[in-house]
Amino acid sequence: MADEKNRAGREPGEPGAPRSLLVEYLRLFRLPNIFTAVADVTMGYLFVHQEPRPVEVYLSVAAASAALYAAGVVLNDVWDVEEDRRERPDRPLASGRIAVRHARRLGFALLVSGVLCGGLAGQLSLRPWSEACRGGAIAALLAVSILLYNAVLKRTVLGPLCMGLCRMLNVLLGMSIGPVVGGSVLLAGFGHHQLLAAGGIGLYVVGVTWFARTEARVSSRGPLVAALAVMAAGIALLATLFRALPDTSPRTFGDEAVWFLLLGLLAVTIVRRCLVAVWEPVPAKVRSAVRHAIWSLVPLDAAVALLVSPTMWPLLLLTLLIPTFVAGQWIEST
Repeated sequence: MADEKNRAGREPGEPGAPRSLLVEYLRLFRLPNIFTAVADVTMGYLFVHQEPRPVEVYLSVAAASAALYAAGVVLNDVWDVEEDRRERPDRPLASGRIAVRHARRLGFALLVSGVLCGGLAGQLSLRPWSEACRGGAIAALLAVSILLYNAVLKRTVLGPLCMGLCRMLNVLLGMSIGPVVGGSVLLAGFGHHQLLAAGGIGLYVVGVTWFARTEARVSSRGPLVAALAVMAAGIALLATLFRALPDTSPRTFGDEAVWFLLLGLLAVTIVRRCLVAVWEPVPAKVRSAVRHAIWSLVPLDAAVALLVSPTMWPLLLLTLLIPTFVAGQWIEST
């Protein structure tokens, strides 16, 4: 028999329409965005290996990234459930379709799984112990940052900075499954060019997070413009990579003008969508801009990987846009 909601004439996917439990969990995970996290860690991995091999090592670090991202968004909804009941009552926890206690357990289980997968990737790499342990260490640091963001910093001025740190650590997680480059203990064996790539992504995400802070209501134009400037600064930081690569680092793309043009075109599409939201800062426009900015991480990662990896691998990385876009047609990203 059709239930009351179906009799009311609602279409599947509309607020209040019945959904399967599987779909509710995929909404809880914000499935489209998980592919952007995998893109980040893949870029980091290609930075040090040039190709996604050994396959078992790459799959382990990709699984770590996906699990940690999923943990973060699940715990985000756990901590935000009361606010969501007021502002976004159709979210899986706010609506009661998934129990908060179950989501909490799931979030922490994913967090632990992500750290274990990160440690496993390091061990499977068969590198010296001092290098092999970096995968687990970075994954653990990322897990702590996720908890810190959700439990303490989210609603403070440090919230966007912590989210940017999480994305930066995600890139470094991929880079950690490779040889030590820098000699400084303070830099954890990462080279300056590696930190530049990870930091550019991190700074970009600081801006995206700031842009999204008031997406559930009409936003103020001033903060949106400032957030957009931070996003642009992150892309500008990535642009310095071409000349920052050391002679010891592999370089697979040598046309500086073409690479800058590629990065510039990506920047224009991002800025244009954000300016639409600045002009009319209503929730629908802001959320659309945020979704576009998050999904744009995939081509940004591919552009960076193009500098240090044979063309076929950045192109395969770019195909992560396909599941991102397909899933995004029926599961919201923000």
